[in-house]
Amino acid sequence: MTKKIFYSALFVMLFAAAPLFAQDKLINGIDANFPPFAYVGPDGKALGFDVEALDWIAEKEGFAVEHKPMEWDSIVTGLKEKKIDIIASGLSVTPARAEQIAFTKSYWVIEQVVLVKKDSTKTLEEILTTDQSIGVQRGTSDAQAMEDSNGKNGRKYRLVTYDSYELAVVDVLNARIAAAVMNDAPAAKAASGQPVKILGLAGIPNEEFAYGVNKENPELLAQLNEGLTAIMADPHWQTLIDKYKPGEVH
Repeated sequence: MTKKIFYSALFVMLFAAAPLFAQDKLINGIDANFPPFAYVGPDGKALGFDVEALDWIAEKEGFAVEHKPMEWDSIVTGLKEKKIDIIASGLSVTPARAEQIAFTKSYWVIEQVVLVKKDSTKTLEEILTTDQSIGVQRGTSDAQAMEDSNGKNGRKYRLVTYDSYELAVVDVLNARIAAAVMNDAPAAKAASGQPVKILGLAGIPNEEFAYGVNKENPELLAQLNEGLTAIMADPHWQTLIDKYKPGEVH
């Protein structure tokens, strides 16, 4: 083999191998303010149930993962545009999202609840039917469900959107809004450390959590499904439940 042919062959081999090495570290897009599933600690480190579960899967499946905080209302777009490889951050399965991205098997079922100040005397019916202000996180499935159900079956309220559930809770505490609607897990987390309480169910459908991947990456989808099956059958799954107490597992 001449030097010219040798170097040409070497270049082709290296070029062909590049995508493989590029996938050695996958990027997981997360919501930085969605405890206990995903959040960023005071030291800037990503934490949470989904973060640790995906770390376990990555180790078992033989890839590295980096957790990247992103604005939630653009995270699905980021996945479609391949700015990230995975969304493992309390992502609800919805028909609209399923048209854009692929979902793994579901691993959690959540309920949508109404959160109010601890000393609030308002009833659930009053919150949902008398034009009260209700905070939701923009870009979430519960925000869309609340918008869709407004004005139906006697429901009447004014939605106020926020970048995170935590900001909505702040405005509940400061009486800027009457209530906030969110998943039961972050609501329970908020109620455990702040003077707020869960008033009841928001009257919108329960939803399932799953990981999201690009539709053009069926190999990764299969790998994550394999990993989820493994961790949910492993004692470490219960360890994470005990540590983060995200609610009832299904």
